[in-house]
Amino acid sequence: MEKTKAAIQKWHQMLDSRDMSILDELLADNVVFRSPVAYNPYPGKPVVTFILTNVAQIFENFCYHREFYSEDGLSVVLEFSANVGEKKLKGIDMIQFNADGQIIDFEVMLRPKSGLEALAVKMGERFAAYQPA
Repeated sequence: MEKTKAAIQKWHQMLDSRDMSILDELLADNVVFRSPVAYNPYPGKPVVTFILTNVAQIFENFCYHREFYSEDGLSVVLEFSANVGEKKLKGIDMIQFNADGQIIDFEVMLRPKSGLEALAVKMGERFAAYQPA
């Protein structure tokens, strides 16, 4: 639980400072991202870093409201709100950690559909230019 809480603290610091290089220590090499737009998950640190870095740039007025921890302390749900242009959205980040306090699974759920669609368009544009290492 302590390592998870320390990692969540780093997560908040990263978003406040916009220093996305912190992802390198927060993400496990085998991390998987589960998108609210795509059915298939995105496996691996390089693509997950790309996704999270770009979403942080696209979201405006981003704010976390509540966080919930599982009994074992290895999973956290963070409730947030943000804008994508004129579209408002609410969502949750469901984050699973390993025993070392690194993120191994990151799943996002968003509503309403109009906000999700706005995000999908912006991310689609950025994915078109993505070149995996």
